[in-house]
Amino acid sequence: MTRRRALLSVSDKQNILEFARALHALDVEIISTGGTKALLDAHGIPTTAVPDVTGFPEILDGRVKTLHPAIHAGLLAVRTDEAHQAQMTQLQLSTIDIVAVNLYPFAQTVAKPTVTWEEAVENIDIGGPSMLRSAAKNHRFVTVVVDAADYEQVLAEWRQYGDTLETTRKALAAKTFRHTAAYDAIIATYFSDHLTETTPERLTLTYEHVQTLRYGENPQQHAALYRDPLAPAGSLVHAQHVHGKALSYNNIQDTAAAWQLLREFTQCPAVVVVKHMNPCGVGLGETMEEAFIKAYEADPVSIFGGIVALNRVVDEATAMRMHDLFLEVIIAPGFAPAALHVLSSKKNVRLLALPFLPASEAWMKVSIDGGMLVQQVDPVVSSSSSWHVVTTAQPTPAHWEALHFAWRVVKHVKSNAIVVVTAERTLGIGAGQMNRVGAARLALDQAGEHARGAVLASDAFFPMEDTVALAQMYGIQAIIQPGGSIKDAQSIVKANEANIAMVFTGQRHFRH
Repeated sequence: MTRRRALLSVSDKQNILEFARALHALDVEIISTGGTKALLDAHGIPTTAVPDVTGFPEILDGRVKTLHPAIHAGLLAVRTDEAHQAQMTQLQLSTIDIVAVNLYPFAQTVAKPTVTWEEAVENIDIGGPSMLRSAAKNHRFVTVVVDAADYEQVLAEWRQYGDTLETTRKALAAKTFRHTAAYDAIIATYFSDHLTETTPERLTLTYEHVQTLRYGENPQQHAALYRDPLAPAGSLVHAQHVHGKALSYNNIQDTAAAWQLLREFTQCPAVVVVKHMNPCGVGLGETMEEAFIKAYEADPVSIFGGIVALNRVVDEATAMRMHDLFLEVIIAPGFAPAALHVLSSKKNVRLLALPFLPASEAWMKVSIDGGMLVQQVDPVVSSSSSWHVVTTAQPTPAHWEALHFAWRVVKHVKSNAIVVVTAERTLGIGAGQMNRVGAARLALDQAGEHARGAVLASDAFFPMEDTVALAQMYGIQAIIQPGGSIKDAQSIVKANEANIAMVFTGQRHFRH
């Protein structure tokens, strides 16, 4: 019987020595190349060099070494096809039974801040994907391994059966095709991003499995969390789980919404509380404790079971304020030791630590039935140069501060959206209503007497003057909205009658 052969060439050397030793003990000839061969040789594991198999030297600085019929015929030959076997014999070629290959670390290379275009291109593997695809295509006869976690199963079956089971080979082939597809998708994404191609003819995306969740939005729905392999350090998927049980699907959604809104505020301590994908309280302060108190007082009912996001390290005083509340998740750049001691005494709260960095995603993706919608992320509000006052009444300096705050918050509230605020905290939030005056009524009712002297923001224009009339009833003194309705003039007249200052931004913030 012809001696069985394995080709080992891995950039990830995890457990490769143990795998190679076990194959050698099973009398499998090991073909290897590059750093893998050097490692195996150094540990006394006999190997055959690829040039000894191909009869052709590595050329072009190693760019061409395994792209040869002696390799790919060995991978692709159908063992049960007499014509294939006759050709192999005629050409003095031998089959290859196991391939353990993983690829140049392209994702790790381009993740480096200093990476150059030339360095990135040089780390595109050509021979590796070709061998993997050849082996996976011929999985009826070839075992292909791209993950060190699969070495043990391959060895166990090889010891017991003299080969892997066909079901195993098929599963490993499927994993291989996912692996090579993901590799190509990362390269395609890098090229597209480098060339700033915003809507390419094909959108090639790939994600890595992080964890299987207990369930989705409801117990009858299966769910899992996946990570973009190129996600920057400040992305939610990189948050450190400091304490508490695993996050649920809804926890992750809400935490992402809270963190996204929190990124609007960098200049001072800020706290955001989110419930069911909408903010229910936002507070700013001189200290984290003060900011938390303001966010809590914005809606002390809805915070129950909510998500709290803080843009500074949590100190003991703030932790004590949160301790007696039922909170699902607390996410912050970190936790002081005393704060961690206080909060970790509550077994059901999840504590996440994540560096507070600027928003990293330029595009957002939403799945639909049979497809996907892609759009630019609504940018952080950074300039008011295009805003203009359209009423006789002018905002006071205090009003302007509150209007800026309101405009940052309202863009994170589901449409139709109305928020009522002071300069340092939300007072009332109306979200997801079918008409704008309905959203205003919710926000103003929640604000109650606190609305008197406050400001109101709307994510889109007023189609009727009724929202202004309602704002007048509650004592609102300034309004910010995009403008652009055919009935803008009526709203302006009503605001003038009520002595309410009104600012048009020229930009709407729908959030569906």
